[in-house]
Amino acid sequence: MALFKNKKQEEKKEKEASKKDEAQSPVINSGDISWVIESPFISEKAFSVVDKNVYVFKVNKRANKKLIKEAIKKYYKVEPIKVNIVNLPPKKKISWKTGKVGKTASVKKAYVYLKDGDSISLI
Repeated sequence: MALFKNKKQEEKKEKEASKKDEAQSPVINSGDISWVIESPFISEKAFSVVDKNVYVFKVNKRANKKLIKEAIKKYYKVEPIKVNIVNLPPKKKISWKTGKVGKTASVKKAYVYLKDGDSISLI
């Protein structure tokens, strides 16, 4: 009888694992990729690399390079050459008024490289 019980438990574990995978994986085939790019990333370094046709965007934490490329094609109508991703960890911040310690949010940045003739209007 123990054999049948193990089989049922294995089936339950497989179902739970597949549900977790479905919940965590981003939806690619639905066509809606508006959630991928959150905003342009504005900083001194981001503005300095615009001369080299590199644009920096804040992206969703679940986004990958393929999804970012598709989103850039769809919304900005330019073909990216390559995409690099950087995960910025949260930083500790101390309030000068109260002395309490807090954290900033973690951010995922995407560096999007374009051809020489292409450009993106961020304004």
